Order: sequence, then structure tokens, then C-alpha cells
Amino acid sequence: MQFDHILIRYGELALKGKNQKKFVEKLQQNIRHKLMEFPDVRVKRTQGRMFVLLNGHDPHAIIEKCKHVFGIHSFSLAIKVENELEEIKSAALYALQNAENVNTFKVSVKRINKGFPNRSQELNQLLGGHLLANTENITVDVHRPDVEVKVEIRQEATYITSSVVRGAGGLPVGTSDKTLLLLSGGIDSPVAGYLAMKRGVEIEAIHFHSPPFTNDRAKQKVFDLAEKLTSYGSKIKIHLVPFTKLQQRIFQETPDGYGMTVMRRMMLRISEQVCRKEGILSLTTGENLGQVASQTMTSMNTINEVTNYPIIRPLITMDKDEIIEISKAIDTFDISIRPYEDCCTIFVPKAPKTKPKRDRVNYYESTYNYDELLKEAIEGIEVVTITDQKKVEDAFEGLF
Repeated sequence: MQFDHILIRYGELALKGKNQKKFVEKLQQNIRHKLMEFPDVRVKRTQGRMFVLLNGHDPHAIIEKCKHVFGIHSFSLAIKVENELEEIKSAALYALQNAENVNTFKVSVKRINKGFPNRSQELNQLLGGHLLANTENITVDVHRPDVEVKVEIRQEATYITSSVVRGAGGLPVGTSDKTLLLLSGGIDSPVAGYLAMKRGVEIEAIHFHSPPFTNDRAKQKVFDLAEKLTSYGSKIKIHLVPFTKLQQRIFQETPDGYGMTVMRRMMLRISEQVCRKEGILSLTTGENLGQVASQTMTSMNTINEVTNYPIIRPLITMDKDEIIEISKAIDTFDISIRPYEDCCTIFVPKAPKTKPKRDRVNYYESTYNYDELLKEAIEGIEVVTITDQKKVEDAFEGLF
């Protein structure tokens, strides 16, 4: 006997009412995509549950993959047996004996198949007695057990589990349309992308680079960050914007304190054009209220003036420590702190305005016609699609 299934629980998806089918089908599709390297593994659905059929594969490797799939509330290794009492007893004992750190246990039976001859409470007692009789130094604790042996008697079979692994939560990626992530290479923006994906959003990314002021290693940082994010979804298209001429002109034509504000407004104008071309419905940034001069309420109000697109800011109320904690958990922190500057950290004014006025910014922008430089930057965009590490390296080699 062995664990031959992984039982997947939906959590929040169960609350989607008439739309639930769409969410569950997308979750199933995402799990299948994540497990493509295991050709014999199957993902199937029954009412209120989803199962991964292991077909002899190492369950722990598959669990590690499933931990990165948004939409999964929790999952458990499971044994599937026929709806026969003796088989259920044997499987429950196996599940308990293969659990870790067991001093106390309880049995919880869910009898979905009402045609099964024994009722749930009776089965709790029968199975509990069987487990006590066939183990040593283990007792029952119905309130706070070390292990809960769960038995689901369904129409087609019975599934027994003895452990619960927390899933990534959220909604399946691809159920909430698409956003364009402004991916700078710092700590914040990849975390913002991760949190947007957790709400079911598919992401593309845009990165502004200014050679020779930013070097090839800074661009590689962005590729590596995007590669980390693909582990929570699928491929990510990165739109690489040549920003040198436009950025230099902005800081030549604009008073020192307003240069950063004008630069970010130009970024949003370019990003909006990419959204229109790609059919993307929103922008996502790593902005955090009050963190830097461009992220005060006044600055964001002034910068936002140039676009009607919704701007998603998942980090807006977080402390920096909270953001760093997430970046470490998703394995982007060490990449983000590589000492290679992006275009947002060059030409930084000595005293950027924390409360830039819209009328002043509009006046400074009106003193020079930026249309040709904006057009040139948009026409010069290169697109790189990131899927896995090999393709990241291939893409980088092809560009340089």
C-alpha cells in the first residue's frame, strides 16, 4: 500500500457560485502545465475536489511544484481504496503510521456517499478503535491531535489522508485578465508582480533601460527576476524600452526637483501604449506610500494624471520589512540586491519634489516637444519571452 494521489482543496474558489467552473478549470489547466515534466501524472476533478494521480512518481517533487500554483488552498497525500470497510481500515492505519511526530490522533469521516452502510460517527469509532489496537504509545485526542486521519467516502472510491500542506492560496493565474508590471530590478516590483499573480492576474512586464548608464548585468537582473516569477504562472513577456535619449532630455529640460516626476509620467505614457497594443487592462507597480519622493500621495496624483489605466499597487501600505520578507520567500531578494543600477537610480535629483504640482509639471513638459523621443522609444521596444532558465540565457545571449 502507498500514497497514490494528492488531494487538492480549492478554498476561496468554492465561493465563486456560478462562476466556479471557470476558476476550477483554469486551476486544473495550471496544475497540468506545472506538472508537464511528469508525463504519467494525471489531474482529474470530482465534485468539490481535485486529485493528482501520481502513477508511481515521487509525491514530494510534485508537491513542491504544486506549492507554487495559485488557487490551491491546501493539499494532502492520499490513498485511494474501494468503498470496503476492511480496505478503509488498512489504508487509515497506513496513513497514520506514515505520519510524522504522532503521539495523538483523531479520525474524521466525511460520508459523501450516503449509500455506504456505516454512518460517519459509527465509522469514526470503528476506525479509531482499529488504529488504537494496531499501534503503540499513541492515544486519541479529539480536540488538538497531532494527526487527523481524514476519510472521505465518495461515490467512486474512498480517499484517506493524514497530513495537510498549505497551498499558495489566491486565485488561479489567468482568471483576472492581464496587467503590465513595471519591473525595475529592485526589491519591490517583483514582489508586486507576485502579489498581482496571487489574485489571478497574468502579467507581462516592461523594463526601461538606459545604456551606457545601465549595463547588461542590470538587464540580466530583470530576466532573472522574471524567471523566478514564471514559477508561479507561465511565460512572461518583457518589453524592453530604450530610454536613454528620452531620459537625458528630460533631465536637461526640467528643473532638478521635477525631473523624477516627469520621467515617471513618460514611463506611464509608454506603458499605456504597450497596454493598448497588447490588450492589457491595467498597470502594476511596486510603489509603497511614502517610501521615496515619487511615492507620496501628491506625487502619485501628479504622475497618474497622464493615464486613465487602472494602476494596481499591491505594496502600497506595506512596511519595507514585510516586502523584504516576501521577496526572500519567493527567492527574488538576492537577485534584486545585485549592485547593478537601473534607470530609476541614475540622474537622481539631489532634492526631488515630494509634493510636485500638476500645473508646474505640465508647464515644464510643455517647454519641449517630447513626441518624437516618445515615438522613438516605443518603436525601439524589444520583446523577450521568459519561460525557464535556459531560455533566459538564450535570450540574453541573442540580445548582446
